[in-house]
Amino acid sequence: MADSQPTDTDDESEATLRTPIVAVLGHVDHGKTSLLDEIRGSAVTEGESGAITQHIGATAVPLDVISEIAGELVDPTDFDLPGLLFIDTPGHHSFSTLRSRGGALADIAILVVDVNDGFQPQTLEAVDILARTQTPFIVAANKIDTVPGWNPNDHAPTQQTIDAQTDRVERDLNENLYELIGDLSDNDFSADMYWRVQDFQNNIGVVPVSAETGEGIPDLLTVMMGLSQRYMKEEMAVDVNGPAAGTVLEVTDTQGFGATVDAIIYDGTIRADDEIVVGGVEGPIVTEVRALLRPRPLEEIRTEGQFEQVDSVAAADGIKIAAPDLDDAMAGAPIRVVGDRDVDEVVEEVRAELADIAVQTQEEGVVVKADTLGSLEALASTLEEEEIPIVRAEVGDIAPRDVRVAETANEEKHRTILGFGVEVLDDASDLAEQEDVRIFEHDVIYRLVEEYEEFVEERERAQQDQVLDNITRPARFQILDDHTFRQSDPAVVGVEVLGGTLHRNSNVALFEGSEPERVGLLKTIQDEGEDVDELKRGERAAVSIDGPTVGRQIEEGDELWTEIPEKHAKILEQELSEDIPVSELETLNAYLEKRRNRDPFWGK
Repeated sequence: MADSQPTDTDDESEATLRTPIVAVLGHVDHGKTSLLDEIRGSAVTEGESGAITQHIGATAVPLDVISEIAGELVDPTDFDLPGLLFIDTPGHHSFSTLRSRGGALADIAILVVDVNDGFQPQTLEAVDILARTQTPFIVAANKIDTVPGWNPNDHAPTQQTIDAQTDRVERDLNENLYELIGDLSDNDFSADMYWRVQDFQNNIGVVPVSAETGEGIPDLLTVMMGLSQRYMKEEMAVDVNGPAAGTVLEVTDTQGFGATVDAIIYDGTIRADDEIVVGGVEGPIVTEVRALLRPRPLEEIRTEGQFEQVDSVAAADGIKIAAPDLDDAMAGAPIRVVGDRDVDEVVEEVRAELADIAVQTQEEGVVVKADTLGSLEALASTLEEEEIPIVRAEVGDIAPRDVRVAETANEEKHRTILGFGVEVLDDASDLAEQEDVRIFEHDVIYRLVEEYEEFVEERERAQQDQVLDNITRPARFQILDDHTFRQSDPAVVGVEVLGGTLHRNSNVALFEGSEPERVGLLKTIQDEGEDVDELKRGERAAVSIDGPTVGRQIEEGDELWTEIPEKHAKILEQELSEDIPVSELETLNAYLEKRRNRDPFWGK
């Protein structure tokens, strides 16, 4: 949890405590959106005075409304914070978009987990992001109403509704909850049911809820308010009158205004005529606010023509900013109001923050594209852990110029583009096919990286198979007694393979001491009259050998070896020893031992 302890503040600072920003994360289908809808719906029902305002990308729920929903669980006189601001673009890549001064912008998060399903791939990814950004969070164990035999009690607090269940239902629920606590423990988080947690800084509280029936929502809001009040009050103190600082959530086209940015303001105030600096694809953009737009009360955020203009917005709040030159603004980039500061100083501040997020690139590597700066950073960090180099990393859709960069790679495995949450433009797709550049797309980071790694392994296997096809393989075989079918031109004899794999069209040698003497070329292998390509250890067949005469250069009972060129021996020993059968490896080692008795550096 955050380090700040509760402090007594005077009236002046109390007046400037901002709303804590809450992000909602979790696996797809575990109920993130339904949970937000339920909180929003309850808030709308309770806030008939018009206290609920729909913001861009966020819903503010004031303290008095939280108090109404939570009933006796919340006494509003215990709190100084004005309420909670829920980011309503659920999904963890939008969470990692939200950044302020190098950290996550969300002050606190709710991790939604289906109580029956437990941890899933995106849950793990969300937990990883929360750990990396050190964001305090609580777990909403959702869908308690789907436990077989559940008796719903709409909008009731958790313990009250659990007490109303049969013993069997309660036992089944507890089993699922403790499995969930085990999953958290496996990921290095100490957790327990929220009412048993004494120290929320070191333990994660689990709150059983139902987004469907509203059960447990009073508890969820109570715990969020309590945590924010207790541990974050100091951090919520902002200078309302100072110049605003915020983060770009999304860049959109708005009818009548052109390119606009949806933003969360987390410090200070922004006004309708302010000069601002916004992080862009090519660097900081200096522009002037033309209009601040907010959805009309309770209208859906993206309903066209439903915006009203406001003169100013103070932290924490979500707002749409209309200004010239915003086409190149980047999701996840900083926004700063210049105010009475020097504009160059603010540009440098934004540039420095963008540089903080810049990904380390190499001369050779893969091209990476992501939908936001935050997800670009998260993807780059995963690639770094897997030691996969990056040649270019940018926010935005996959375009032809990305394909042009990828096609210049020296290694085939780097002629690739990894796209997270982005579109592939049609002409980029056509060009990639034409230039043999592979594009990988996924909306779960670790799956995207896994798919790429599987591709690389497959390619490496194919290359090794190709190398093996062109390399002389080790074999040791014996001419069988009484099995000479023809003495010469070519000699045809019966043989048994003692080790390795005998291939046709290979030179064979007889060792005199440690020096092999080539005796001829093994041309064909015939097994029961059928031509075959190879013989393995223990197998017998007739072979034709061009060159020697039985009784002169070779005799029945002789042990012959496939002659291995020195270069091939080196590749087999140093690069392919794990790719050849054990029998071949043993035969190779025996061959090398014989050769190295005379020349210790042979094949090294």
